Amino acid sequence: MPAAATARPIMPSLFFIGLLYGGMTVIAGVLGFKQVALGPLAVEAGIFAFLMLVVLSSTTAQLHGQAMANRLVLWGFVPLAASAALVVLVLYLPPSDKMPLENITAFETVTTQTPRIMMAGPVAYGVSLFLNVWIFSRLRGADGKPTTAGLMARGAIASALSQAIDTLIFITLAFYGEFPIGSLLAGQMLAKVVLSLVLVPFLITGFVTLAKWLDRRSA
Repeated sequence: MPAAATARPIMPSLFFIGLLYGGMTVIAGVLGFKQVALGPLAVEAGIFAFLMLVVLSSTTAQLHGQAMANRLVLWGFVPLAASAALVVLVLYLPPSDKMPLENITAFETVTTQTPRIMMAGPVAYGVSLFLNVWIFSRLRGADGKPTTAGLMARGAIASALSQAIDTLIFITLAFYGEFPIGSLLAGQMLAKVVLSLVLVPFLITGFVTLAKWLDRRSA
């Protein structure tokens, strides 16, 4: 039988999640250049894209299994690498003489990173997202009838723990030895854990519901 005849079509939920996941991996680093104030908390804006990565990987683990979620995280390195290569290429090309100097400076400020930051980002991404999938899957246990409350709790716990590890890895690799990082670590961890506990439970239930609807719609 020809291979094409036995190939399984990709499920709509996986297609949708994959598209969104790839975009979030690329935009997270750009958003991270701005710090936003959320009441008393100050957090780099890239956390919002990163929380989406956490939610999407957990949604995949919930509906399609831990192995599929791990593959999603692994494939996330592809848009990361491709976007980094394109940034390097664009920075290497000479700017147009019609481009205002302040625009050139702003572009280079946002897209130019030190080697330590360029290394820290992918390492923190990989460790924290694989950890998120692992914790989320382990918390599921052997219960064959997961509840909405259980889904929300698992998503929040896995996100909070993985975000704390992400912050520890990224800030240590990127900035240790350049300045005291204790207060920065504590502040970023607190902000990310709070956001994980507040936002992730509702995001993950929403995305699981949406993904199930997409699959039913195509059945």
